[in-house]
Amino acid sequence: MNADPDSTHGPAHRSWWDRLGHLFSGEPRNRDELIEELRTAQTNGLLSNDTLTMVEGAIKVTELSVDDVMVPRAQIVSLPVDAPLPDILAAVVESGHSRFPVHGEDKDEVLGILLAKDLLKYFGQSEGCDVRALLRPAVLIPESMRLNVLLAEFRLTRNHMALVVDEYGGVAGLITIEDVLEQIVGEIDDEHDDEEEPVLVQPLDDGGFAVSALTPIADFNEVAGAHFSDEEFDTVGGMITSEFGHLPAAGEEIAVGNFVFRVTEADDRRVQQFHVAPANSTG
Repeated sequence: MNADPDSTHGPAHRSWWDRLGHLFSGEPRNRDELIEELRTAQTNGLLSNDTLTMVEGAIKVTELSVDDVMVPRAQIVSLPVDAPLPDILAAVVESGHSRFPVHGEDKDEVLGILLAKDLLKYFGQSEGCDVRALLRPAVLIPESMRLNVLLAEFRLTRNHMALVVDEYGGVAGLITIEDVLEQIVGEIDDEHDDEEEPVLVQPLDDGGFAVSALTPIADFNEVAGAHFSDEEFDTVGGMITSEFGHLPAAGEEIAVGNFVFRVTEADDRRVQQFHVAPANSTG
């Protein structure tokens, strides 16, 4: 009598495959159930951690819209079309970017996109460059566009950048194909990114701090004048998550020591950012 080819894996293995088959059998299921099955697969050694992260990211992309990940207007490096060539070249070199929106009298009047590589032949010159002639068409998209739809358009049109416009037609932000892909595979660093040290604790005008969850407790103590112990936890995120007793969502806050920690950025796997203020300064 021939043995069942699956019998060597045991009942638990067959049970998981039965559930996975049931999951894709066409019956309606929600996102949370799908994620649960995938995480079970990772626990059973059928998916690596990296693969699970990418699959979860791909699912997440279908639920995010452009305004969730775009670079806000205030952080866009744009170039005035009538700027002298040396000024344009200096801005390109300093920023390290490869594509730049070019505008007219104000930043809402986008004339096109300038590629840094199109300026290479003009380095060392002070004139003789007609920037308008180098511009590529700008892609304009609404803030509400889903990331998976945008990614499909990027691939179809071979564009790498789009400008995000608000309901009034003004520029609200900018998004690149890299921004979308990072939601799937995680942070993508290039040579220019490596040159910049991340700012983990940023003082704010309201007297508080924007604090990355990855901030070492000793570094936070030094900047904020705090005295938290780092014997049990290395980072602010680990310490505060432990104080909550659960993975907090954005908007939740807790008083620890002489400070109030409010979660400002978080997903279903980790806390990313806090607003931290002295307890006596909160209302």
